[in-house]
Amino acid sequence: MQSGDTGSSGMSFFVTSTGSGKGADLGGLAGADQHCQALAGAAGAGGKTWRAYLSTQGKDGAQTVNARDRIGKGPWRNAKGELIARDVDQLHSASNNVTKQTALSEKGQPISGRGDTPTQHDILTGSRADGTAFSSGDPDMTCGNWTRSGAEGVAVVGHHDRNGPTADPWSTSWNSSHQSRGGCSQEALRGTGGAGLLYCFAAKLRLGASPGEAWTKRCRWSGEASRHSRSQSGQWRRQASPAQF
Repeated sequence: MQSGDTGSSGMSFFVTSTGSGKGADLGGLAGADQHCQALAGAAGAGGKTWRAYLSTQGKDGAQTVNARDRIGKGPWRNAKGELIARDVDQLHSASNNVTKQTALSEKGQPISGRGDTPTQHDILTGSRADGTAFSSGDPDMTCGNWTRSGAEGVAVVGHHDRNGPTADPWSTSWNSSHQSRGGCSQEALRGTGGAGLLYCFAAKLRLGASPGEAWTKRCRWSGEASRHSRSQSGQWRRQASPAQF
């Protein structure tokens, strides 16, 4: 890593230090992106366009959006300059570097994991393991596309610490581990070990941003990746009890 590239200005990935305070009601994708942008700006990394890693389902006239298609091309690094993934494919492979030690907040601080008090390792994603959205025929997996904070709906979450009750891939998945239990409220999210936190990725440099905010000259943000037109089907796994998470 080159001199001058360390610190929050070079950061291109973080877990939000706080949620919306309204459970999974983030104000839709736009509100979630705004939350990422505001936290990044407060940390000195507002010169990039930030996107929340969230999918939406094609329900009630809404558009299907895949989380993997809205976060840019990579590479992404945390606030300490540690590489998280080179590109979208590596991010969604077993070789990514999302762990409790690397999935830091915008302040460069670790997020509480399984076994900590409080446990906050459930990160909202609403996504399948490959980063795609659930189909319109599936039950609500995104708390009404991130607009609900009551008893209706569920949100699919991942474990940023890659830690769960078993060594099964679903249990240790960073982006698609299980559903929330009891709805979409802040209380429901806390019940399975969450706090309404998000993954945020820098999709590209904002217009007028200083070139010094790029990691290297070859790390030029070229916009969002093309959308995937994948057809997904099948039943989601059964919910487990909160103690299992």
